[in-house]
Amino acid sequence: MFNFPTVQRWSALPLRLIVGYGFVAHGYAKLAKGPDNFAAILQAIGVPEPHMMSWLTIIVEIAGGLAVLTGAFVALASIPMAAVLITALISVHLPYGFSSIKLQAVTAAGAQFGPPGYEVDLLYLACLATLVAGGSGPLALEGLIRKRNRLLATGGGRPRASTSAGPRTPTSPVTARGPSSTATRS
Repeated sequence: MFNFPTVQRWSALPLRLIVGYGFVAHGYAKLAKGPDNFAAILQAIGVPEPHMMSWLTIIVEIAGGLAVLTGAFVALASIPMAAVLITALISVHLPYGFSSIKLQAVTAAGAQFGPPGYEVDLLYLACLATLVAGGSGPLALEGLIRKRNRLLATGGGRPRASTSAGPRTPTSPVTARGPSSTATRS
């Protein structure tokens, strides 16, 4: 039915796509509304240095999201991303409980929801931990970088430069058609 190793190999890709996109979307929304607006929110909840933290959060969300999305330096990017999530969990979402969906009422204008709890923060943290522990999976820049470094370390890929001090003297002349020979060409 399923080729489990193949399914397992590709399982990191949907995590990378949703977590990366989610962080980029949240960072871009803060940037589009203006870092000063986000700084005012941070100040209201008592975060120290709200203007600096506003910019740091935006940078972490956009750059970290792009790193996860492309599968580049995921373990390194996950550290500040986890810090942002834990800060949001403690300073914003914890008082509202676990559930991220709190249906208050359904009116003519549509569904009305209460403030979200920390459920989504935990889901993002779990996804980041899974990507760090299990790897970024296929189509990740990390894999391409590792493969390139392995090729270069073993002498594959690019030809190595000569280490001799003297001029290079080929053992046989080389032309555009390949090695020359003493045979007459017609």
